[in-house]
Amino acid sequence: MFQTPFMRPDRTPRQVFDWAVAQAVTADQAGFSEYWIGEHATLQWESIPSPELVIAAAAAQTTQIKLGPLAHLLPYHHPATLAVQTAWLAHICGGRYQLGIAAGAYPTDAALRGITDMSVNHKMLFEAIEIIEAVWAGKEYQAEGQFWNHGFPHEDPTHPVRDIRPPGGRIQMAMTGLSPNSPSIGFAGARGYIPVSIYSGNQFVKNHWDVYEAAATANGHPADRAIHRVVRDVVVADTDAEAKKFAIEGGLGAAWEQYLAPTYKRFGVMEGLLADPSHNVEDVDAAYLADHVWITGSPETVTQKLQDWQGETGGFGQLLVYSYDYIDGSKQWDESMRRLAQEVAPKITLPA
Repeated sequence: MFQTPFMRPDRTPRQVFDWAVAQAVTADQAGFSEYWIGEHATLQWESIPSPELVIAAAAAQTTQIKLGPLAHLLPYHHPATLAVQTAWLAHICGGRYQLGIAAGAYPTDAALRGITDMSVNHKMLFEAIEIIEAVWAGKEYQAEGQFWNHGFPHEDPTHPVRDIRPPGGRIQMAMTGLSPNSPSIGFAGARGYIPVSIYSGNQFVKNHWDVYEAAATANGHPADRAIHRVVRDVVVADTDAEAKKFAIEGGLGAAWEQYLAPTYKRFGVMEGLLADPSHNVEDVDAAYLADHVWITGSPETVTQKLQDWQGETGGFGQLLVYSYDYIDGSKQWDESMRRLAQEVAPKITLPA
């Protein structure tokens, strides 16, 4: 699950926090393998500024599921502080922590930190990664970077430094991509990170894997499709009609109508989602989305759709399901999660 989250703007911070933690517990009990939490400081619909707080609370109430931010926006943190914080969380999670990282894409999040030229964000991202890994090494040094000064303190025997390294000295990282020929996906391949594709059409999923595979191979990393994560909307119910109705009339439909569809149309993402390229983007409504973009239906229908999708894209290893605002009636949403994990997912296989 990818808990972005897509929550109604009138939800209070406590409501969003409680929902995110409760969904982690539900996902763990249902049999989900991973639970990722978004980070945004200023967005109305994506309203978790501190995913580490959700992760810490969820770690205490779950036993199996892996947890992580998707993603910490590295230009907006001092990397040395984040290195210590994530290493500590990795210990708290007992081997269940993964670290998603990103450059940040929203101008309002950047403006909050005084960044008005976001063209430097990727340079900041790359420098931040180097600093994080240097701090994780736990060896004395001091350095001045382009964006941050950093170092590891001198070991004074009378005031020893606590061991702040993560378990095993490193943490598995992940990076998201949306655009074609995504530089983030390419960087993930070059570094052996987990690639996460935000679904914007089958061609983009295939393109992302090609970019990742080429970069991974060129840098001596294995390129196994099982590492590829793809984010998409899925709803399972007793019947196809019930699933479609629940998707359209619930939190998923509300978020798409009021937030996602207008955003995707504005930035040209919607075109990639159209089953028929001749279909007018302005004519895309919830019914079209439920039939052609979201994966909805009975367990049998969703199983077939997901298996067909594997064939259409060449295959990927992990489906990440978006979470939506079902605070006022979570029972059917939670049941959809359970059925996806227990009745559908075990039947899906990577193409030969």
